[in-house]
Amino acid sequence: MYVRHLQVNDFRSWPLADLELEPGVTVLVGSNGQGKTNLVEAIGYVATLGSHRVSNDAPLVRYGAGRAVVRAAVVNNGRELLVELEITPGKANRARINRGAAGKPRDVLGILRTVLFAPEDLAIVRGDPGERRRFMDDLLVARAPRYAGIRSDYERVLKQRSALLKSAGAARRGGGKADLSTLAVWDGHLARYGAELLAGRLSLVSALAPHVTSAYANVAATEDASTPSGRVADLRYRSSLGESLPERYGVPGGPEVPWDDALPELEAALLAELERVRPQEIERGVSLVGPHRDDLDLLLGELPAKGYASHGESWSFVLALRLASYHLLTEDGAEPVLILDDVFAELDRRRRARLAELVSGAEQVLVTAAVGEDVPPELAGARFDVREGEVHRAA
Repeated sequence: MYVRHLQVNDFRSWPLADLELEPGVTVLVGSNGQGKTNLVEAIGYVATLGSHRVSNDAPLVRYGAGRAVVRAAVVNNGRELLVELEITPGKANRARINRGAAGKPRDVLGILRTVLFAPEDLAIVRGDPGERRRFMDDLLVARAPRYAGIRSDYERVLKQRSALLKSAGAARRGGGKADLSTLAVWDGHLARYGAELLAGRLSLVSALAPHVTSAYANVAATEDASTPSGRVADLRYRSSLGESLPERYGVPGGPEVPWDDALPELEAALLAELERVRPQEIERGVSLVGPHRDDLDLLLGELPAKGYASHGESWSFVLALRLASYHLLTEDGAEPVLILDDVFAELDRRRRARLAELVSGAEQVLVTAAVGEDVPPELAGARFDVREGEVHRAA
């Protein structure tokens, strides 16, 4: 899988940019603020319908423009598809495949898979649980695009249910009577969609954990590449169900669980826990149970990486998570495009070399750098200079 051609119109800082790409390594070099990250962000958007830098689409449209358009020609197993995405703030975005009729953006999910390394990734280790939930859900959708709908349905139900709890709590505190006549209905919806999302995440963590352990050992290897240093990296899913989550569902790398068969049990567990905490939910006006309250524990040995890992160890864990994602997606049958966005400036010399060695064999690697010399020689390839609103292939 690779991107053969990228064109953007009024995307971020670019009125127009047009790049012919090819398999192998491509390096975009330009000073900060020249727009190189905007170009790989556009490719990431085609794959995920989201940005690794902002939480909504409005900043993606160039100031003063009414809409942005991203076009990418994606080659997968010899077949080429043209994906066109139209981003219009305040309106529904639109998508086309091979210049067909406009459809929903979600229709393009799965055509392109990417794994993106960026400085913002450090928040996965050091940030709040929302960062780790987003990491899991983005990877889950990349593996199985149907989870985009499940995720959207869950978030819609959660918003409605939380609004009901908030109004009920305010009524009680004001001495009035809370109207909870529809709460049971919302509980049922939350448990149903929540069970599907929870099953998907648990399955993902089980499959991903062995890859993380292996990738961390490779990234954190000493100068003697045969001897991994430091502690063993591992993952554990932490559910808001607590002890109500059957233990067999939380064992990464364990026997494969028939997740579809597990849905009734997970749904029942969510319903039971919602009933148990209902008084606290009404009092506080928030939904206290469900995948939106869960976390992913990133472990080094027996200790959580957050708060205990050094800066270098934190970066090694981030790189391990992304490399593990790449290997997992490749196992699924479609090797993703690797995007390394200004990562090498953040790494010491040894980690630069290790990362370059580990990714150099990928079918397509897109690298951005402010200084060309920051890119290890193992990633020599096509080079584009990005400056003054233009992008040119270097001789």
